[in-house]
Amino acid sequence: MRAPSLNVLGGDLESCSTNPVTGFFRDGRCNTGPMDQGLHTVCALMTAEFLAYSKYLGNDLSTPRPEYGFAGLKPGDQWCLCAGRFLQAHAEGVAPRIRLTSTHQRTLDVVDLAILQTYAAD
Repeated sequence: MRAPSLNVLGGDLESCSTNPVTGFFRDGRCNTGPMDQGLHTVCALMTAEFLAYSKYLGNDLSTPRPEYGFAGLKPGDQWCLCAGRFLQAHAEGVAPRIRLTSTHQRTLDVVDLAILQTYAAD
């Protein structure tokens, strides 16, 4: 049996979203592992501003891709972001709010807890 994943606050990692289903493993949680090279560990609440920023950088999260079973994200959806992209959005002033209880502790390898806390929605 696998030990539970922990969040950035040291508690059990809570679900981020099952509608739409998110996470590197599409398990609704921002879990990570050796194959997750992007470190999809930050549970973020999508905003129009962040979605436009992500699209501008070449990662279009808002356009539906039915061939992949992806309906496209809209403001208000929760999604597991790459820790590096979150830090980049923070530096550009467009980072979305996040759920600390649903953000994996491995995020702390990339982003300081103090920065994460400034975006806390929970």
